Amino acid sequence: MLGITKARGAVLIDEEGREYIDAIASWYTAMYGHCNPDITGPVANQMSQLDQVIFSGLTHEPAIALSEALMKVLPSNQEKLFFSDNGSTAVEIGIKMALQYFYNKGQKRNVMLAFEDGFHGDTFGAMSVSGLSSYNGPFEDHFIQVERIEVPTENNVDKILSGLKTRLQQENIAGFVYEPLVQGAAAMKMHKPEHLNRILELLKSHSVLTIADEVMTGFGKTGSYFASDQLSIKPDIICLSKALTAGLLPMAITSCSKEIYDAFYDDEIAKGFFHGHTYTANPLACTAALSALNLLQTEAMQNNISRITSRHQQFNETIKNHPKVSETRQIGVIFALDLKIEMSRYGTLRDRLYDHFMENGVFLRPLGKTIYILPPYVISDAQLDKVYKAVSGALDLDL
Repeated sequence: MLGITKARGAVLIDEEGREYIDAIASWYTAMYGHCNPDITGPVANQMSQLDQVIFSGLTHEPAIALSEALMKVLPSNQEKLFFSDNGSTAVEIGIKMALQYFYNKGQKRNVMLAFEDGFHGDTFGAMSVSGLSSYNGPFEDHFIQVERIEVPTENNVDKILSGLKTRLQQENIAGFVYEPLVQGAAAMKMHKPEHLNRILELLKSHSVLTIADEVMTGFGKTGSYFASDQLSIKPDIICLSKALTAGLLPMAITSCSKEIYDAFYDDEIAKGFFHGHTYTANPLACTAALSALNLLQTEAMQNNISRITSRHQQFNETIKNHPKVSETRQIGVIFALDLKIEMSRYGTLRDRLYDHFMENGVFLRPLGKTIYILPPYVISDAQLDKVYKAVSGALDLDL
């Protein structure tokens, strides 16, 4: 384990003073750079006024201000917010909302639907809808009931729809959990809006609740505020975390439509949504999130996103035909390439790639044969050049 003592902008600094470009924004969280004073300043001020208060029967200005600001940028059908602690719990809450929605209506729908190879978190509901057995294997006997479909492509989308039409006749699927446009832990596997739209449209026609896991894709990474903005069919529920608070503090939000909210709003207390966390809507985390959201909407930050997107596209042109590259893909600030080699997700070859990047002052974490870049929006062109040079240099290794 390498000890990191400082971080500024797009750079991590270790105990020996060595610097590393954080080319994955510390798992897609610190998108506005580390220790950004536009975020740390307001949080420091908030700390001396109200640090923590229970969010049950009480509320506070940071939560109200964040909620109002977030509602302005979320898809228009999203009208209610539920706060929690992290990405896993955001998804867990979305699943529970879907299952209890039908329970409250007196309908028995106890099956969840999800994509193959998806990843949605480490709590039991989130693991259940995830499809990466390397993470979930020891716990699969304890999961909720989940069925999976392939990620849509030009070649299989008609087959997926045909199978779904038959399956939906049983009327027992409560919700569909999906990562819109990009499956992060599946090595940045991407799919097209038009194909996903067709699946969502069919599911909605059969009253299946759609749950967009935007924990990774949210807050600008795909080029729009949310990946769901690029879809004509909007989700019923959206799960948010990671860049929500710019990597400063843990927090999550699960948003939903008013129709879903109304199914829980009842004089019968048992129909309420009983889910709560001690640090729900922590004032400091809410302040960080509001500061981050304000930054995201600035012209400067939007220009940064466009600049990185353009630089990725240019880099792609130089590397896509390399004899050791089997495939490249890119959306917004996310770039990925697959090496033309068979290798395990975690193994010695992957470790050699990781060591190569660190030796060249770049922090990247390959997923098996996939090398991906997802940098902070504040990364400079010179720093991007260093990242691209390190990736190009990895192709010269004897793997």
